[in-house]
Amino acid sequence: MSVDRSEARWFKSSYSGGSQDCVEVAFIEGDSVGVRDSKARSGPALSFTPAAWEAFTSNTRSGQFDRL
Repeated sequence: MSVDRSEARWFKSSYSGGSQDCVEVAFIEGDSVGVRDSKARSGPALSFTPAAWEAFTSNTRSGQFDRL
């Protein structure tokens, strides 16, 4: 699926501080969530449905992906 990211407003987590080694997220018109590498802003980005993004962030907050 091709998503138009030209008008997207990308942001980093407030937890990233001044680091350039982050991911950026954009809520893109047309019902998708974009994720990209902050060091490669013109490079490729992943695209997720809002439901998939919510599941990922919810599971991350709950510790689902923590290493044992």
